[in-house]
Amino acid sequence: MTYTVENLEKSMAKVTITVEAAKFDEAVEKSFHKNRGKFQIPGFRRGKASRKMIEKTYGEGVFYEDAANFVIDEAYAEFYDENRAKKELEIASRPEIDLVDFGAGKDFVFTATMAVKPEVTLGDYKGVEVTKREAKIMAADVNAEIDRIREQNSRMITVEDRGIKKNDTAVIDFEGFVDGEAFEGGKGTDYPLVIGSGSFIDNFEDQLVGKKVGESLDVEVTFPEEYHAENLKGKPALFKVTVKEIKVKELPAADDEFASEVSEFETLKEYKASIKKDLTAKKTEANKREKENEAVEKVVENMTVEIPAPMMEAETQQMIQEFAQNLQMQGISIDQYMQMTGMNPQGLMSQMQPQAEQRIKTRLALEAVVKAENIEVSDADIDAEIEEMAKQYNMEADKIKETLGDAGKEQLSADIANKKAVALITDSAKEVEKAEEETKEEE
Repeated sequence: MTYTVENLEKSMAKVTITVEAAKFDEAVEKSFHKNRGKFQIPGFRRGKASRKMIEKTYGEGVFYEDAANFVIDEAYAEFYDENRAKKELEIASRPEIDLVDFGAGKDFVFTATMAVKPEVTLGDYKGVEVTKREAKIMAADVNAEIDRIREQNSRMITVEDRGIKKNDTAVIDFEGFVDGEAFEGGKGTDYPLVIGSGSFIDNFEDQLVGKKVGESLDVEVTFPEEYHAENLKGKPALFKVTVKEIKVKELPAADDEFASEVSEFETLKEYKASIKKDLTAKKTEANKREKENEAVEKVVENMTVEIPAPMMEAETQQMIQEFAQNLQMQGISIDQYMQMTGMNPQGLMSQMQPQAEQRIKTRLALEAVVKAENIEVSDADIDAEIEEMAKQYNMEADKIKETLGDAGKEQLSADIANKKAVALITDSAKEVEKAEEETKEEE
């Protein structure tokens, strides 16, 4: 296998790969053995006819398609590994393959056209201006956290001496009818409905306000035109409802007893001080991340780069794949998501492209800073990162090294270098005050 490289415009490259004729002949023979059972030749049992007989009947090129795929896969993989060792091209997309010449006794020639990493012209990357952030925690922030914890420790109590109010949970039986007929999915037993949640259609919940336990009533509603069930869109419906229970959420009082029950502290004052300390630490960490993001965004804005279309498409497809995996973890397929949202594949691609472009530019900007600053990654840096990964995933460091392999370590080294670039950019950034300062009373 030999190859030549032609650099094209707009960060594209075309590689012409030539494979000796004997390799293609071997691939044709391999294709024959793989596919011989698919052909029926008169006078022969299926799969027993010779290659020459099948080629005579179906044409000389009957096995060429599979053979070409065998040759292309092997030759491109060989080129990729050789190119990676030489670091000749920084390939940034899948190749587009075109056949040039092939046939019996002839060298097999094809081209692979792909995007390569574009040239980046860095602007200012040191001393960029970012918003000054302070980790101020206000009394309202602490109280909101206390309320959240009270909510977690709340309990539901049953009330019987009054009618339903907003924010109550009404336990109901119901059955819905359209045009006098019960419809599928319109029946429920012991259903807990939070009044005011808007979880039922139209003004269903409003009509329950004031009703007491044991009361039955007819609730009249109209299904919205955009309702998911085609047979119910825009239809008026009657629900027969019985109120079985009324429950109200009771939150514990924010006092010393509460503090001692949910924490290691004896007083609410001590507990609040601890919460403020924790919130301050979280805010400090959040501010650090926001500063990093803002500083890097400024560097991206200051640089000049032209992203080749195949590179953009590859990144967008990668993001869609990640999105689909996240959906799958929630029990939703990508097809179900598109059906629920009315999205089509092209629309999803368009939606993802701006973020994909930003991801590419960010990566290119950091790599350019690494190069400009001659940032190096030591074995100690890699070992330290692997130790952190081992703690995070509760694994042995040696097992992670084994799993990573050479390619994984190379990628890990690049990631560490980019982190160092982020630190350099952030540490040199100039913090400036916001145009309008918030004036909240600090606790």
